[in-house]
Amino acid sequence: MSPPATPDARYFVVRGRLWRATNPALPEAVRSALVQQLMNARRAVKTALGTQDANELAQARAEVDAAKIALGERGTVWWTDGATDFNRHLAKNTPYAGWYQSLDDSKNKNQRP
Repeated sequence: MSPPATPDARYFVVRGRLWRATNPALPEAVRSALVQQLMNARRAVKTALGTQDANELAQARAEVDAAKIALGERGTVWWTDGATDFNRHLAKNTPYAGWYQSLDDSKNKNQRP
């Protein structure tokens, strides 16, 4: 089951926290390639943690960050209306508080992506 997305589709919510969604304007082929890069980078982080190689870990984390920026999940927001970015904020402390509180199914509030 997917986590709930905000009505404007800018965020999804996991354990009460807003996480910026991928830019919906990305072509599917581009999005897919970036997701693959992200997954490869995450595997590299895991490997570097296992080998305790600080240089490899720094490089792998930089690759994760670059992929997330390219996907629109970090960095400059992908929407153009000037709205504030609430990435990583608790939903209850944002303008989405009323919407989040209105979710009836508590399971939806706690799903992971």
